[in-house]
Amino acid sequence: MTESTRERMPRPARLEALLAISRELSRIQPLGALLGKMAEACAHLLDSDSVGIRVRDGDGLVLAGAYGDAREAMSTPRLKIGESLTGIVAATGESLAVRNPADDPRLTPAHREAYRRGGYRAFLGVPLKLGAEVLGVLSIRTRRARGFSSEDLQLVTAFASQAAVALENSRLYQETQRAYEELSETQDQLTQARKMEAVGRLAGGVAHDFNNLLTVMIGRSQLLLRQLTAEDPVRPAIELIEHTAGRASDLTRQLLAFSRKQILQPTVLNLNAVVAKSGELLNRVIGEDVALITVLDPALGCVEADPSQVEQIVVNLVMNARDAMPEGGRLTLETANVELDPAYARRHVEVRSGPHVMLAVSDTGIGMDSDTRARIFEPFFTTKGPGQGTGLGLATVYGIVKQSGGHICVYSEPGRGTTFKIYLPRVAQVAGPVESPPPLAPSAHGRETILLVEDETAVRDLARDILQANGYTVLEAGHGSEALRICERHAGPIHLMLTDVVMPGMSGRQLAERLAPLQPSMAVLYMSGYTNNAIVHHGVLDARTAFLQKPFTPDALARKVREVIDARHEASRSLGPP
Repeated sequence: MTESTRERMPRPARLEALLAISRELSRIQPLGALLGKMAEACAHLLDSDSVGIRVRDGDGLVLAGAYGDAREAMSTPRLKIGESLTGIVAATGESLAVRNPADDPRLTPAHREAYRRGGYRAFLGVPLKLGAEVLGVLSIRTRRARGFSSEDLQLVTAFASQAAVALENSRLYQETQRAYEELSETQDQLTQARKMEAVGRLAGGVAHDFNNLLTVMIGRSQLLLRQLTAEDPVRPAIELIEHTAGRASDLTRQLLAFSRKQILQPTVLNLNAVVAKSGELLNRVIGEDVALITVLDPALGCVEADPSQVEQIVVNLVMNARDAMPEGGRLTLETANVELDPAYARRHVEVRSGPHVMLAVSDTGIGMDSDTRARIFEPFFTTKGPGQGTGLGLATVYGIVKQSGGHICVYSEPGRGTTFKIYLPRVAQVAGPVESPPPLAPSAHGRETILLVEDETAVRDLARDILQANGYTVLEAGHGSEALRICERHAGPIHLMLTDVVMPGMSGRQLAERLAPLQPSMAVLYMSGYTNNAIVHHGVLDARTAFLQKPFTPDALARKVREVIDARHEASRSLGPP
């Protein structure tokens, strides 16, 4: 369109063109496409072959849309507010028309040179304003000798008002779309978390029932083996039963870990120390064809977790990485202090923002596709062949991390390796010295009276036989009400109550509270196949609560009973006579 042609165009036609452009801009569309359309529409409206749009980004303006040779003329991708002609428009919020811009000292030297090469005779800058806020600037150039008229300025000012609204609508649309995507992702995570919680409850219930059965199998096997000579032909069969029950016990322990039903004994610790302590074991696990690299933050903060459970996390993840590198590779253990911000917490269900300690385990193995990643923490899910894995290693890791108040995520692509990242809340306390386990009781025998309360008959019979074999007098009860009656009728002291935690009618904790007035000096030892809120809080056992995990061996039961009774005697002596 020539200058003479434009001058003959009636004003109504130009206004009609503006109206058509406004209707087009009113459509919600992606920001990138919108900016390109804005620049092109403005160029057609003013018969210009060089229109650029800069949008505000912090304290600067970035070139976001262009038509014609605008990118050559606007050679600087980013301008400061107040810099060059476009920056002045952004700073003042006022339109600016300049004739012979190549001679204007306010232009940067680079822009002046670009204007000379382009032969531009005039510049028109118009702010894209929403209220008093400047969202960006329209930069329009022309080679016409007459430059821009007052009618041009009025027309492009009206266009800029419509463009600013369209720009804001596009921004709001993108924010809404991002929020929707985050919500959709969060809903997917919540669905997955609920599924894992449901599977966890099922696994915990199964593990509880199995632990009662395994307690009897392991206990009776060991009692039988004590009665057999080394040459007895029956001995290998009994040993096989004991060994198989032990393997089954390992599986139920992993199920309890996944279902967050383990008893935890957290302490303040440094993950660097855990990794260092596990170093020799890890080298044996991975073999010679895998290079183990550690990248440990020397200023690492501390976490509050169960040391043995953290070691289990490390070992399981390292074994998983080893299996993913059958031809060898590189395995990296990394620790770091990280800050999980509120935005991250919003995108991840069950994550709390704040200071955390990260433990990352990375391998250069075969990697995983998205379908596999979605299921790796499910119990019994495995990509290995028959007999090569239980599918409980990563499920165990998941349960331990969750029960410890942490978060775990995985990054992986087929052929690109895998990285597991674990985040545990950072604490202000400093890790203390590693405590040695208490010495075993020198003798597990005794002559005290023990009240045994267990609703599973086979478990109760086994515990009775073990205790009686070690010299104790045993009073038996199948439930809480029976235990109350026995205690009321018994004339002498009861030194210890050994009770299951979960029983019909009355829990072990409730029973202990009911019996305390009748036997104030009686010690209490709880036993259970999984945690219960009756004696723990979020899986953490009260330091004053004595607990024995099922399944237990005869020696473990006898020694724990002796330990609890002796501790009660010691406490009584330290208090002295009344």
